[in-house]
Amino acid sequence: MYGLLPPRALRATVDVLTFGAQKYEIDNWKFVEDSERRYFDAAQRHLWAWKEGESTDRESGLHHLAHAICCLMFLYEHDRADWPMPGKREDPEQVRVDEIKDICYEGIQYTGNLVDKYK
Repeated sequence: MYGLLPPRALRATVDVLTFGAQKYEIDNWKFVEDSERRYFDAAQRHLWAWKEGESTDRESGLHHLAHAICCLMFLYEHDRADWPMPGKREDPEQVRVDEIKDICYEGIQYTGNLVDKYK
């Protein structure tokens, strides 16, 4: 049901993404350090600029709300990502599970090495 997306907002968002890809690099947003803080702050800057009557960003010439949409999309992707991202908060429970898995794996390797050694 992608046809439900508002076409002007979608186009404006693509324009911002294209601007960013040309300025930085394609998919650079995935590798931004401290992404949660930075994209939240950037979204706020764009929203407040729009709220104060400035419709277009001075640097890009593109609509502030389209910039804010991109920031929110990046925040969503970083929050929901299954792969490690520099700015993604780690789930403490998952970190604990991963540590336990590592300890178990190391124990299994050690045991396997002992078995091989004494065959």
